Amino acid sequence: MAKTMKRTFRTALRRRRGLNPVKNINLGLLLGTACSWVLLLLGSASAEPDEATAPPYSEQQATEQAAEPSSPLMGPSITGPFVIPQPSPKYTLGPLGDIYVDCIGAGIVQWQNNRFSGNRAWQPDLSNGQLFIQKPDGLIQFYAQPGAYSIWVLGSRNVSTARATLWHQFTGRSFIWMVSDGIPQIAPSDNFSFRGGKLQTLIGAEYPFSFQNINPERGIVVTQLPAFSKGGQADYKNGPLALSLSFNDGFDSGVYNWISGAATYTFVAAGNAGKTNIATARTPLLQNNSEIYNLIYTYKSGPWIIQPYFSATHVPMNTSIGITSSASSFGGSVLTDYSLGDGFFLGARLEYIGTAGSNNLLYGPGSGAFAVTVTPAYQYLNFFVRGGFAWVKAANVTAGLSLGPGGTNNSQTRVTIDAGILF
Repeated sequence: MAKTMKRTFRTALRRRRGLNPVKNINLGLLLGTACSWVLLLLGSASAEPDEATAPPYSEQQATEQAAEPSSPLMGPSITGPFVIPQPSPKYTLGPLGDIYVDCIGAGIVQWQNNRFSGNRAWQPDLSNGQLFIQKPDGLIQFYAQPGAYSIWVLGSRNVSTARATLWHQFTGRSFIWMVSDGIPQIAPSDNFSFRGGKLQTLIGAEYPFSFQNINPERGIVVTQLPAFSKGGQADYKNGPLALSLSFNDGFDSGVYNWISGAATYTFVAAGNAGKTNIATARTPLLQNNSEIYNLIYTYKSGPWIIQPYFSATHVPMNTSIGITSSASSFGGSVLTDYSLGDGFFLGARLEYIGTAGSNNLLYGPGSGAFAVTVTPAYQYLNFFVRGGFAWVKAANVTAGLSLGPGGTNNSQTRVTIDAGILF
């Protein structure tokens, strides 16, 4: 049986290489539509008679249900402009208490020039097909985010959802995890909690998933920052003060020697307290042995969201694991979003990153890059669509390590359309 399964897995991997990527979008839209209808039907079936006859999201219903849960939902956090319509569907499951379930199904289509080897000029994909299941009340709480997704970063190679998810399931080595967050949480008080599992990183101003951010693709500054880590995290909140401390495995290395901390408004620091001799695409050797410092400020007022942040990293020399000299990076970004009214938004991002030292952190030793992104967006109830235009210009590149199929180009343009359902 084991041999048969292995042959099946290998055959699936070979076939997946020739997969029609349009199916990925259909999968995302079907998943989003299916989970939306399931939640809608379940919610209708469990509603009281007088609520079942009320119009959806009526003012009375919103007022009554918005007061629950007594604690804020644990996730997903969204900078903007999209929002998950409230109230979230609630299900009472015996001794577990009240469980809240939301979902997203979304696809993305991208055109790019100077594509990386293995990518296509036109590339459709599933961007998000996930459920958000959470219990935010009581002493024992949890948050789970099962599904499939892709994470695209400006100036970096795209990895399709289908290939990356399948690769993880069959080999255990992937950029993508079918369950992105599985977080049990203990909350002895309203101000203090402890969580453990697969955590979204405290580092950086942009979240891992596209719908959480102003722009559909993460920026070039995050190339030096982790997206996910496994470990434990303690959180304390008191009014405007928020403190977090995490012990984790950095760039998802499986070696627990990273310490991360964050404080409002916001200063973030993290670093490898030991050494990790692991070098994979998901866990790059240099970045996973670095120290990271972020300074982030978020301004939200009226139609505006303005978020400037600065990021610096340092990789110390450690010849015992093959790092023969130190390296560093420094970058900054300004993210903005303006509400035009009636569900229309205009987002933008301006950023720069530079590196120093004889090791390669970007497009060769001492390389840097500048990028600009413009993102018009629209949301109507549960449906959203947005377009994105992004341009990356690299400098001081090393031939073979830069942009394009041969790593010899110094610029790249991307145009994207991202659409889906939030429920």
